[in-house]
Amino acid sequence: MSATDLAADHANDLTPGLIAALRPVLAAESAAEAAACGADPRDLEQAVWLRLLERLGADGPPPDPHRWLRGAVRAEARRVRRRDRAERPWRHEPADDAEREPEALALTAVRRRALRDAARRLPGRCPRLLAALLSAEDLTYREIAGELGISQGSLGPERARCLACLGRLLTAEVAARRGRG
Repeated sequence: MSATDLAADHANDLTPGLIAALRPVLAAESAAEAAACGADPRDLEQAVWLRLLERLGADGPPPDPHRWLRGAVRAEARRVRRRDRAERPWRHEPADDAEREPEALALTAVRRRALRDAARRLPGRCPRLLAALLSAEDLTYREIAGELGISQGSLGPERARCLACLGRLLTAEVAARRGRG
């Protein structure tokens, strides 16, 4: 058995007990740091669990798990603060140019209407998520997550699934409209 396999087996043996011991500490630390950085505590928890699982697979459990956890929560909170400082909302959509030709504006309006109609036909939360993403209000991920009642960290994967579904729907519609031969 290699050293990597031995470390992985050791990590697997400790994972349930370690997770049970760290769960309340992580919840408390995440709640405290989330208030300071303006993040959802569940998003911080999710990010720290991911870091812990990556560490368990690579290096095994940390020597002092509680200390490591506090440091990991603070590091994630710093990452959220840096990201929030760097993000700037768009004032105007780059494609929205008031000086464009009327025909181009009409075609753009038709395409947007078709996109919104297709988005409304998607299953599950996709219609609400895409409506929020396409909103003229330029909502942040935090605002969208609050509106939909899901964690901010889940928006990216959910958005990817919805866009893939929308792409399949639109591809099928375009193929159905084209004549063959």
